[in-house]
Amino acid sequence: MKTAVFTCFTGALCMGLVGTGLAQTTSKNVDQAYPSKPIRFVVGFGAGGGNDMIARTVSRKLTDSLGQQVIVDNRPGGAGIVAAVMVAKAPPDGYTLFAGSISTLATNVSMHAKLPYDPIRDFAPVTVTTMSPYVMALNPSVPAANLKEFIALAKTSGRKFNYASAGTGGGNHLSQELFKTMAGIEIAHVPYKGAAEQTTALISGEVQMSFIQVQVVLPQVRAGRLKGLAITSAQRLAIAPDLPTIAEAAVPGYEATSWQGVVVPAGTPRAIVDRLHVEISKALQATDVKDRMTAEGSTAGGIAPAAFAAFIKSETVKWANVVKLSGAKAE
Repeated sequence: MKTAVFTCFTGALCMGLVGTGLAQTTSKNVDQAYPSKPIRFVVGFGAGGGNDMIARTVSRKLTDSLGQQVIVDNRPGGAGIVAAVMVAKAPPDGYTLFAGSISTLATNVSMHAKLPYDPIRDFAPVTVTTMSPYVMALNPSVPAANLKEFIALAKTSGRKFNYASAGTGGGNHLSQELFKTMAGIEIAHVPYKGAAEQTTALISGEVQMSFIQVQVVLPQVRAGRLKGLAITSAQRLAIAPDLPTIAEAAVPGYEATSWQGVVVPAGTPRAIVDRLHVEISKALQATDVKDRMTAEGSTAGGIAPAAFAAFIKSETVKWANVVKLSGAKAE
């Protein structure tokens, strides 16, 4: 405020300060009028998946808190690219939201030579909705009781191991490539179409190892169909306290999580972005939502837009290095 007083001797600076005041007033007016019609929440994958389920959970809460219907619009195609392009081209008025993910907002940039959108330039981040680690699981036929034993086996001359992913280029695939690099082992990648096929392949013995979503793999581990070795997050999970983290078990410094978040078209008024952040954060902190996420091994988000923007940039750099080292390319 002192700077404003001392620099207001020049007409140009005074005009700048007046303009700022008008912008703030306009911003408040926009915030008070919003929303005045239904909101579309675009999901880049089909109904029933993790991205879709969190979007539907948030949309129900927003419908109540905003007083306007928030409609989930599934637009699958191109591993989320079709939906991302659609939202990037939508009017920046707060009536089109995008359920972004680690792939659409961070890894696609490195996986595709000509991505038809720019995650940094084309979107305004609102907040992270959820963060979810993977469980490293083995087919029971693999003679390893812990992570150190598995790494030693993988390094044994002549022993060939394969690992399954839920698809090339996503967080699930690249988190396993990061593990290979940091553990100093070589395991062949076999991509599948989604977590269900990935899990089936591991149970049947088509592959020996895989990182799989917590809620998908824990029932299989508890039934004895798979062998759980470790968790990819930095801390152990409350629902699986006996599973060590990969970092504590054998690979110091390793951490990888899948994440999802809400973004809107670039240029959306800041007041609307802030309003959405507040309402989505409240939705994520609701007891029923937090309990459900905890049961699935996930953590509710809610970080500020600026923090989410910084997170997207850091994740983009992190996974770009993994893509470069692994030589991974989009299918």
